[in-house]
Amino acid sequence: MVTDNIGDFIIRIKNANLVGKEVVSVYTSKNKESIANALVRAGYLKSFSKNTTGRLLEVVLAYKADKSSKITGVQRVSKPSKRVYQKSGDIRPFKNGFGATIISTPAGILTNKEAVKQKVGGEVLFRIW
Repeated sequence: MVTDNIGDFIIRIKNANLVGKEVVSVYTSKNKESIANALVRAGYLKSFSKNTTGRLLEVVLAYKADKSSKITGVQRVSKPSKRVYQKSGDIRPFKNGFGATIISTPAGILTNKEAVKQKVGGEVLFRIW
């Protein structure tokens, strides 16, 4: 039984990307759909869609032109045992702007660049590079 659904989701994406898979299927939820949408906007995923039954989310991974993986690492920041929050003024670029921090805000799940632009803070879910 998985207790950290977001952690499981990002690790499945990372592992599939490192192996070279094109598509990953995970059980769907509104949170996972919002996170997948943020990762599409950040360029780490090509697209995502629900399958015909509506229970699985099929995530299409993005690769570089030389077929190497775009995702080299992920770090779960806010865990079920310890939540981490940041104000909008405290959000900084990650990996000199080459990585993304995914933040759950009142405006939805956003990347660090989007959160700074909209001037909203929230729970720091994870970092991806």
